[in-house]
Amino acid sequence: MGPLEGITVLEIAGLGPAPFAAMMLADMGAEVIRVDKPGGGPFNLIPQYDFLNRSKKSIVVDLKKPGGAATVLEMVRQADVLIEGFRPGVMEKLGLSPETCLETNPKLVIGRMTGWGQSGPLSERAGHDINYI
Repeated sequence: MGPLEGITVLEIAGLGPAPFAAMMLADMGAEVIRVDKPGGGPFNLIPQYDFLNRSKKSIVVDLKKPGGAATVLEMVRQADVLIEGFRPGVMEKLGLSPETCLETNPKLVIGRMTGWGQSGPLSERAGHDINYI
């Protein structure tokens, strides 16, 4: 139980702040469903051994194959929140742009975590703590 009980968060598996934020939301009672890619998570970690998956459910979806985006959009229909941490343009290439997700679920809250924002001179660069320092 927690203050976020009854909230469903869909996390598109990635690195860094997105999985950490989703873990914290799960710790506060949200149901977090992580969309993992086939073959394991980042750095080839097996999802069940990645500590950032604590308290999360997981489904494997190949977003690069036909039908992958449609599967996720069906989950978006029931979600309250979508979290992703890809570089700008990746979700759009996968067919999961904010516009597409909001057409499916207008009440969806979308968290996009990039190091340098969605636009601007550094937006295409990876952003991690060491870069910022």
